[in-house]
Amino acid sequence: MIDYTEYTKFLIGLIAVVNPIGAIPIFLAMTGDLNSVERRKIVHITVIAVASILLISLFFGEAILDFFGISINSFRVGGGILILLMAISMMHTKGERPIRTKEETYDPDQNDSIGVVPLAMPLLAGPGAISAVIIEAHRQSTVMHYGFLGLDILILTLFLWMTLRMTPWISQHISQVGINIVTRIMGLLLAAIAIEFIANGLKGLFPSLA
Repeated sequence: MIDYTEYTKFLIGLIAVVNPIGAIPIFLAMTGDLNSVERRKIVHITVIAVASILLISLFFGEAILDFFGISINSFRVGGGILILLMAISMMHTKGERPIRTKEETYDPDQNDSIGVVPLAMPLLAGPGAISAVIIEAHRQSTVMHYGFLGLDILILTLFLWMTLRMTPWISQHISQVGINIVTRIMGLLLAAIAIEFIANGLKGLFPSLA
């Protein structure tokens, strides 16, 4: 079984790629016209959607790769490059992420749906997070390994829930500059993890490199 520190590193990397702090400005922009009850409902929907997407990736991601004939080493390299690009973007961010138009965001008949799209997918549980989960899941096939990864995902969603619930307070005490600083730090950590993914993938594709 992988050392416990590996699961801690995976959790930190997953928090970095999901980046709940960086999503605060978008969450505020998309829920600014809603009351506290409606906002809490969207928080719950978002957290449940993120947990569902990542858990499905954990248990069925490798089977999906097999179905399409994609090797895990190729996925490591591709996923690592994707995560590296995200990390570079995070380190150069100005706190801007694409969001929907105001008409789409505040349609009273679709308020709940913004918790799934675009907040959960692709803003939080995007391709980078899904890639990280699938790659990490492939390292072991034991029940305990999957259990620890599932626990990491649940811890992440708990942290996400707390962050989104505290968004009004955080927005009053942390400026956009502070959010950008946190995002850049997470981007740096994410870049290191991405390089490790790419290196391991290349070693698998080209054993002579090892």
